[in-house]
Amino acid sequence: MTADMDNNNQPLHEEASAQSFVFRAVGLFTGDMGLCRRWVKRQAVVIQLLDWIFRAVAQVMFVNNPLSGLLITAGLLLQSPWWALNGLLGTLVSTISAILLGQNREAVSAGLCGYNGTLVGMLMAVFSAKGSWYWWLLLPNIFMSMLCPVVSSALSSVANKWDLPIFTFPFNILMYLHIAATGASHPYFPELDIQPKAFLLQLFLSVPVGVGQVYGCDSPWTGGLILLALLLCSPVICFHAMLGSAAGMLSGLALAAPHKDIYSGLWGYNSALSCIAVGGVFYVITWQTHLLALICALFCAYMTSAFSKLMSMLALPACTWPFCLSTLIFLLISSEIPAICRLPLSVVSYPEENRRYQRQLKASEKALHRQQSSSQEEAGLKENQGPNVQLQEMFSKWQLSSSAVYVFYTAEGSTSQGKIETMHVNLY
Repeated sequence: MTADMDNNNQPLHEEASAQSFVFRAVGLFTGDMGLCRRWVKRQAVVIQLLDWIFRAVAQVMFVNNPLSGLLITAGLLLQSPWWALNGLLGTLVSTISAILLGQNREAVSAGLCGYNGTLVGMLMAVFSAKGSWYWWLLLPNIFMSMLCPVVSSALSSVANKWDLPIFTFPFNILMYLHIAATGASHPYFPELDIQPKAFLLQLFLSVPVGVGQVYGCDSPWTGGLILLALLLCSPVICFHAMLGSAAGMLSGLALAAPHKDIYSGLWGYNSALSCIAVGGVFYVITWQTHLLALICALFCAYMTSAFSKLMSMLALPACTWPFCLSTLIFLLISSEIPAICRLPLSVVSYPEENRRYQRQLKASEKALHRQQSSSQEEAGLKENQGPNVQLQEMFSKWQLSSSAVYVFYTAEGSTSQGKIETMHVNLY
């Protein structure tokens, strides 16, 4: 019978070990790929630089995963190789500039010093009226990307006082400087009139297109690859990206925006970023913060409309200003609800890891509370039993002294042994 039970348990053990192997294999490529990061640290500088660049490309969507960055780069190449080249060049220059400035190496390796350079390089190519393969455009691209760590460091020194992120503020500032300094009539670097392309897509395709517009891409295939990259790192981020883009699209319909603007994703990209930021990245994901993320996405869509109309008077695009401002407002919310918990910047990761961190923190707090309660109970017992403890100590001393006397007289063989014996018994 025992042999039969062992034979029955063997397939179960094999199945459990197979599932464990699959989970470990999947864990190598999902999340932030921490094992890959530790391996890259021991490799040549070129390998490290590639890892940092792809992480920076993905950090535009709050993802710290080089494989996700590689998939997003493939989507950008599918949209336009020239745009992708400018984006990668901006990432490289911004990362190297951060290293030369002596920025935090952990931040550099996580791609936090390169993602603004990615957007600067991409959008300079998108807004250029010279079209593709205008090589002189690489010069302002390099210069503006080189300034990204400078502006980021300056803004961080202010934002860190309130433990707030800088988002894409450096990209917005530098992009506005470039467009305002050149304009549509510049002889060397003319900019396009800020108008969306007039082609229609089906309504449901505006959701992935809105995600792709974060990088300035209007192809649904590019948006689909970006969503796949987000799903690889974090299903929660992928879901909130689609939710935010859909909320922006519905807001555009509610405000009777031109359909070409809605279908081309211009109403979705800022809302997608806001929904990701609030829905699990800077807040621990709960149903309360999930609703808060949806409200932030809708608020961001309204801000996008207002900001676009204001900036169109200056012939400037909205860029990601609506996302930065609306998300900053929602991160500054003060609430007494424990479920609305904003994380310190030093521990921010992808939503699933943030959730695990909060659970571990709560478990350690409970253990500490139990330990303190037991210590207080022991102290209270000692205080209540103080007189009894003193009597027991005195009794122990008498017991030891009487035993010593008993042994002494036994050795001497004195006739008073019986008396001592009687005393000894009485003491007990």
